[in-house]
Amino acid sequence: MFFKRKRVSEFIIDETQLKVGSGIMWLWVAIEYKTKNILAISISKERNMFVAIERFLSDIVDEYGQHPVSTDGGTWYPPQACKFLKLKHHIHSSYEKSIIERTMQYIKDRTECFDDYFPCKKKKCKLKHVKQWLNLFANYYNKIIT
Repeated sequence: MFFKRKRVSEFIIDETQLKVGSGIMWLWVAIEYKTKNILAISISKERNMFVAIERFLSDIVDEYGQHPVSTDGGTWYPPQACKFLKLKHHIHSSYEKSIIERTMQYIKDRTECFDDYFPCKKKKCKLKHVKQWLNLFANYYNKIIT
């Protein structure tokens, strides 16, 4: 899910795990450095983190063009994915880290409430309802912070 912004200076990327129904999903978020707007949000079931981050970054580049990427640097896969996609990569500054961590915690708090009240009970769920909710949430979030 992409949320079009005209100017992008840098992607700040982070991921976290979410419980959806009885399963665990990966939530991927990209925000813009200056505006703090959510540029893209995605969920995935992949167990291979390199594949998941490479796919997420590739989709963002297709939508917004090539820009530097900032990640937490906790593991090897973001720098490898950036290298594979020919993107400049660096580890979050303390300011970037505070921006993304606050955004991620805000999203997690809201998604946990959503799953508490509207739990996923379908077997082999395609996560359409979760994606729609995340899309609605990100659009609202971008409107309230600008």
